[in-house]
Amino acid sequence: MPIYRNYFFLFISCLLLTCTKDDTTTTHPNVTADFIKTYGGSKNDSGQSVISTTDNGYAILGFTQSTDHDIIDAQNESFNYWVLKFNADDTMAWNKTYGGSGDDKGKTIIQTQDGGYAILGTSISSDGDVSGNAGMQDYWLAKLDATGNIQWQKSFGYEGADSGISVIQTNDLGYLISGVLDVTASGGEGNTSRTENRHAGGDYWVLKLNASGNIEWSKFFGGNLTDTPEGIIQTSDNGYIIAGGSDSADTNISNNIGSYDFWVIRISASGDLIWETSFGGDEIDEARAIVDSGDGNFIIAGDTRSHNNDVSNNNGAADLWVIKISPEGQLIWEKTIGGTSFDVARAITKTQDNNFLLAGSSRSSNGNVSENKGQNDAWALKISNEGHLLWETTFGGSNIDFGYGIAELNDNSIIVVGDTSSADGDITEPKGFTDLLLIKLNEI
Repeated sequence: MPIYRNYFFLFISCLLLTCTKDDTTTTHPNVTADFIKTYGGSKNDSGQSVISTTDNGYAILGFTQSTDHDIIDAQNESFNYWVLKFNADDTMAWNKTYGGSGDDKGKTIIQTQDGGYAILGTSISSDGDVSGNAGMQDYWLAKLDATGNIQWQKSFGYEGADSGISVIQTNDLGYLISGVLDVTASGGEGNTSRTENRHAGGDYWVLKLNASGNIEWSKFFGGNLTDTPEGIIQTSDNGYIIAGGSDSADTNISNNIGSYDFWVIRISASGDLIWETSFGGDEIDEARAIVDSGDGNFIIAGDTRSHNNDVSNNNGAADLWVIKISPEGQLIWEKTIGGTSFDVARAITKTQDNNFLLAGSSRSSNGNVSENKGQNDAWALKISNEGHLLWETTFGGSNIDFGYGIAELNDNSIIVVGDTSSADGDITEPKGFTDLLLIKLNEI
């Protein structure tokens, strides 16, 4: 008996030591859903971006193809930008659509310092709210007042497929917008200081605008294949760091590692390239979002299919991959989160307790993913400032569900947006082919 008792105490001691070291199991709260709602009409509707607003509410940008149910002002069944504004008590203050007779899809919303909003995406229209179109598709940026009325709008692009992805308001109250420029179709146009065009395909296209939306400068960066910027941060010297994905290995890209890499660039306040670097392995790695980590460094989230070079571990087909880098572009740490199937991040935001929230989607039901409800679930996670998983949770039904945006509100509650084509499981009120998915979470 004494021997067994000694083994028992040794087992308990080891268990306690393990639990003490594993902050994912003992010291951090779980999360519950206050509600899971769908908005939309009988066609296709999606939520792409969500922000906390200064009135303690939140605003969502996405797009809609519907003209019925929750969509009250759309004039046709082409896609339109769709903004939904909610009060602090989760009631809808207003919702409005924007665009023309072609397909217009909103991607990113920010609240501006005057209490209004800026919304960016891609448009093929040249009528309705859209004053012009230069080619196949353009960036379309609209500045709204606090109640959603358009104050001004601008299109940017050339003859090809130019896609607006990210917008920030800069320290001088102007804007920096980025997305993909079809350099082949533009013939090298789009760079205000171009001396030679050695680019082709799609490049990072970055435009600095003044407060009225007029161009101060524009620059493109990339190589001869596909380069897609996804997130922007303004740095303390008024320059910018931009993160995305690239499969190029020439021109501006000096150290391509695999087929696609996280490709990160730092540019000056006037758009000059300071440094560029790639992160990843020999498979597909794509960055989707970047955030200031609060300690002078930056955290970038996306997904990886690699299991070598910068990627120390891979749990399955694709993992959520998050990295921390210095202002000089040096890798500080990297973490993979996921199971044996496809798991990705699409958004990251810093929390009031100096941790980070991520939104994405998962097909796994093992590894770091606790449950899968169908083909693909919306996925929300919280990680520590060292990249350790604090909690994760999935939402959806038996069909395909995605999470694209996440925000922490002033009361510490969490809003996740995406879209769903399910009609069961967590999805109790489907309205059409695909609905905007809205989830409110609270930590307990």
